[in-house]
Formats: sequence, structure tokens, C-alpha cells
Amino acid sequence: MSYHGADLIFPHLGIVISHLPNHITVFGFRIAFYGIIIGCGMILGLLVAQWDARRRGQDPELYLDFALYAIIFAIIGARIYYVVFEWGYYSQHPEQILNIRGGGLAIYGGIIAAFLTAIVYTRIHRISFLSLADTGVLGLLTGQLIGRWGNFFNCEAFGGYTDSLFAMRIREALVNPSMISEEVAAHRILDEGVAYIQVHPTFLYESLWNLCSLLFLIWFGKHRQKWTGQITVLYFLCYGIGRFLIEGLRTDQLLIPGTSLAVSQCLSAVLAAAAAIILVIMRFHRKRPR
Repeated sequence: MSYHGADLIFPHLGIVISHLPNHITVFGFRIAFYGIIIGCGMILGLLVAQWDARRRGQDPELYLDFALYAIIFAIIGARIYYVVFEWGYYSQHPEQILNIRGGGLAIYGGIIAAFLTAIVYTRIHRISFLSLADTGVLGLLTGQLIGRWGNFFNCEAFGGYTDSLFAMRIREALVNPSMISEEVAAHRILDEGVAYIQVHPTFLYESLWNLCSLLFLIWFGKHRQKWTGQITVLYFLCYGIGRFLIEGLRTDQLLIPGTSLAVSQCLSAVLAAAAAIILVIMRFHRKRPR
């Protein structure tokens, strides 16, 4: 079947996007959809955190104040994380280190920086870190599930070749060549002279996984939470499992220097395992006679 040069197709779902723009221009200034979507994710994440704060009897303005610091340091952390694990390139192009408009933000770097900011913030304000984290991770998950759609407009963060139900076919000219693996290239599709690659839409998988995790954590927080910090631990368990499985499909992994191991996949496994151990320990600790 010919799609007449469409930019993006989900062939088994019958979805065809003829033109997929990745930016808008306002008064001659180029604004990337990636940035707009990340910004929307941050705003909606803050609103979700403030909603949960009201439910828990906390001051919602506290989360606005915290977000002003957390967002700034999360962006810095996301960039540092990416640069560190792509040092082979940035050591040769140091002038590009601060060029975040050119891409290169790693979510785990942002998460680490946000949690470090939360530790400092709660100590300064003498409030419970775990209580703030239990509400904050709901906002974080909201931002993550929305932010992944920025990858969609950038035609990035996809997986290897697949012909499954959710297979996504992208016009090859829209894709960074470094993200096209040998396997993907070997299954290149030509349609009326236009080259396409067909891949797993891993951005979609992760967004849906995060949505399910968010709904689960909201439900758990309302009906099953037994101790402060439990939602935070469950966040790392849910996100860690999902990211571990999905990261294994991606073609643009950041690798641990000198190895073929994906750093985010390894970190996900460690965080999920640590979260599972903490949950088991706390379960037996609470059952133990006092």
C-alpha cells in the first residue's frame, strides 16, 4: 500500500500523518514542540502534585515553591547526565555542551537532580522529605508521560525493527542517522522512492506505562498506603521495571563507557530491585510483634 510520501504511518492501525512538524515560528523565533511539550508536562505535573497535596492536607503552595528550584536543577542534571555518557562526542565539541537546543537531556539525570534538590529543600524548611516525595513523584510521573511525546515530534527515542500491531513507520529523512541501527536499516522500506524505517514506538510504550503507573499510585495513595515513603518506593519499582524493559528495545541508548551496557537499563534494574527489597523489608517489619 502506498502512503504518498507521508511523514509517519502506523500501518497496522491505519493512522497516517502526512506532515509532522517539530516546531512553530513566532515573530521569526523558532520554538520546538519538544520544549513546548516538556513545559506543558511540568505545568500539569505541578497541578497534579498540588491536587495531591490538598488531598493529603498539605500546603499546595509549598510545591510551587519547590518546583521553581527543582525544574531548574532537573534540567541541569539531565544535561550533565547526557554529556557525561556522551563524553566521547562532547570532549571533541566542548562548545556544544551548553547547547540544549540541539538535544540531549536524559530523564534519569533530571530525576537524580530533583531528588537531591528535594533533600536540600526539605532540610532547609524542616519538613518531611518522604512526605514531599510521595506527592512529588505523582507530578514527576505526569511530566514524564507527557514529556515523552516530545520524542514523537522529534522522531527519536524509538526501538528496533518490528512488524507488530503498534509498528511505526517514519520517513528516514526525518531521523538522525546515528539512531538507525543495522537491523533497522536492513528492513528499510521504499515507497514510491521514499525511504522509511519501521520501528517500535518506545516513546508511546513508556508514556502509556507511566500513565498506568500514575493511576495505580494515585489509587494506592488513596486506599492502601501504610507508611510515609511507600508511594516513592513504588514509583521507583514501577518506573524501574517499565524503563528496564523498554530501554532494551531502543536504538539510541547511552552506554556505560567501555561496555555495551545501557546505563539507563542498568540503573533501572538497580532501582527496581532496591525498591522491591525495601517493600519486602517494610512488610515484614510492620508485621513483627512489638
